[in-house]
Amino acid sequence: MQAAVWRWAPVVAWAALIFGLSSVSDLGTGLGIWDLVLRKIAHMTEYAILAALLVRALRQPGWAVALGIAYSISDEVHQSFITGRHGSPVDVVIDAIGVVVGAVLAARRWP
Repeated sequence: MQAAVWRWAPVVAWAALIFGLSSVSDLGTGLGIWDLVLRKIAHMTEYAILAALLVRALRQPGWAVALGIAYSISDEVHQSFITGRHGSPVDVVIDAIGVVVGAVLAARRWP
């Protein structure tokens, strides 16, 4: 039981953080084009971390990728209900790139 909590608590906490950030109506920095670039880098990074945590919990990179992308899709659906936000298939692709990178890197650490 303790091992399962130790493996899954970080996944749940990180997913909750992503959900919380997605609930904010405007995360713009006012930096023009840099705002867009920084937000897309943040998307990739947050999903790379999620994938790494999923690999750590599951020890199966393929399942980690599938769950990470599924969470990305659900997150974009969630954002479509938030005033000032919208769900974007482009963001799912960006998130998926982060998921794959995170899973590959984590699979090296936790084979």
